[in-house]
Formats: sequence, structure tokens, C-alpha cells
Amino acid sequence: MSPEPETSPTNPSTAAPPLEAPAPIRIPVPSGAGDPPDSDFPDEVDMSLVDHLEELRRRVLRSLLAVVVAAAACLLAVKPLVRMLEMPAEGIRFLQLAPGEFLFVSLKVAGYAGLTLALPYVLYEGLAFVLPGLTRRERNLVAPAVAGSAVLFAAGLAFAWWALVPAALRFLVSYGADVVEPSWSIERYLDFVLLLMVATALAFQLPVLQLLLGALGLVKAQPMLAGWRWVVLASALAGAVLTPSTDPVTMLLLSGAITALYLIGVGLVAFTERLRPA
Repeated sequence: MSPEPETSPTNPSTAAPPLEAPAPIRIPVPSGAGDPPDSDFPDEVDMSLVDHLEELRRRVLRSLLAVVVAAAACLLAVKPLVRMLEMPAEGIRFLQLAPGEFLFVSLKVAGYAGLTLALPYVLYEGLAFVLPGLTRRERNLVAPAVAGSAVLFAAGLAFAWWALVPAALRFLVSYGADVVEPSWSIERYLDFVLLLMVATALAFQLPVLQLLLGALGLVKAQPMLAGWRWVVLASALAGAVLTPSTDPVTMLLLSGAITALYLIGVGLVAFTERLRPA
């Protein structure tokens, strides 16, 4: 038997092939010239994963900076904000039950208000990062979805402020008013109001989610409408979970609003089905 040839790094017939570098990620750049108008990803360019992560880091840092700046600006005017949040509770005496309680309450109110004010810029940074990777059809859905989301978020805050919070406070104050005197902790009260407003604003995003799923062909209007009984049950459970209080008035108002929003979303899905070519 002849001896087997020895493997050597200098022997080209036995050396391992060199490792190839991963292919760069291709993303589009702002339109200038080049690709035909009907391409799914116009004006593509090569961009490495490291460049993607670096861009994501910059956008996240700018978003956080915008939230911090907006919160700092709201902290300068936090006392008028707190007085405005106290308006639905007329005749209620608020107490500071621990040293520094109002300081932490002020930071919390400024944080919520700053996040709300900076939300448009945060959405802009997120869209600027995501849009280059979307097709033309998906891009056409982004603008109406973002606009509808912003409008519904504001509508949810307004609905909670003008309907849910006053109704809940009237019920809670009237119940047992002849037995106990209502003197509330400012921290507990503002936690109740802020959580209720944020939960309602998030629940109002349901039609936007339905519209996106319907436009992408993932859901149909008829099966969604056929399951209305499960929707009523789910909205009742959501009303019980999302409301920080346990009063039935707030739960019924929020669950009714969620059911109405779901039906509006079904109508939007049916509208998109009619616009879709056969």
C-alpha cells in the first residue's frame, strides 16, 4: 500500500477553501435615478449589517433624547399639568402622604407628557429606519396607518378625559359618600388617571391594526364580523383588565368603545377588499 499524501497548508489540493464574507444587506436609498418605476425596491444600494446597527443606534439615541427634552420642558410646567389633571375630581381634597410624594408624581406626569409630545418624532425615526426595506405596496400603507394611529391615539386620550375619567370618579365618589369623606392621595389619583388615559389610547389603535392586516390580505371582513360574540366577550375582559379601577361604569364604557372600534375596523377591512383588484 502506498502512503497517503500528507495534508499541508501549502498544498492547494488539500487546503480548506477560504471562508466567504456574508453578502451585504441591500436597502433602497432616497429616489434619485436609476431603477425603473415598477421595481419593488427602487434605487437599491449595498449596506452591511454593521451599518444597519449603527443607524439603528443613532435613531434610538435621537428618539430617547427627544423624549428627555420634551419631559424636561414639561417638568417646568408640571404644576399647571397637575392642576389640569385634578379638574375632573371637583371637590376632592388631595393629600401628600409621604415626603417627596409630589416630587415623584411631578416626574411621572412630566414623563408621560414628554413621551406624548415626542411621539411624532419617535414615529418619524422609526419610519425612516423601516421604510427603505419595504416594497412599494407596503409603503403606500404606512402613511395612512401612521396618520390614523396618531388621530386615534389623540381620540383615545380625549375619550378617556371627557368620558371615562369623569364617569368613574362620579361613581367612586358617590358610592359611600355618606359614610366616608373623600380625601385621596395625589399619587394614587394620578396613577389612576394616567393609566386609564394611556390604556384607552392604546385600545383605540385596534382599527389601524385591522386595516393593516386586511390590506395585506391576512384577514377577511366576513369572518371577522361573524365572530362578533367573541369580540364582545374579549372587549369586556379588556375593559376589566385595562381599567385601573373596578367600577362597572368605566368597564362598560371602555368595553363598548372597544367593540365599536372593532366594528369600524371591520368596515375598513371590507372597504379595502372592494378596492383590491380581483
